[in-house]
Amino acid sequence: MAKKSTHSNIKPLFDNVLIKPLEAEARTASGIVLPDTAKEKPQIGEIMAIGTGTTNDSGKHIPMVVKVGQKVMYKKWGGNEVKVGTEEWLLVEQKDILAIV
Repeated sequence: MAKKSTHSNIKPLFDNVLIKPLEAEARTASGIVLPDTAKEKPQIGEIMAIGTGTTNDSGKHIPMVVKVGQKVMYKKWGGNEVKVGTEEWLLVEQKDILAIV
């Protein structure tokens, strides 16, 4: 069964994953403060909700590999932005997740 986020009523279907991107760093490693326009969106976020999985061509259920609460690295251009309250989160397919961090 899909896990539901306490922050949202969005319930991903199939192998989709709802990710809350982590905040971009406001300073560089050397301590230079970056303006908002210079901050690049991070490609790491926290999983807030997952779907139930998908099926392969022969009808076998393929379960989800990731879990709610994990931090993951995802493809830079993957997914769809969705508004959750005042924040922009991402809805991505599990295949667009590159790693658990």
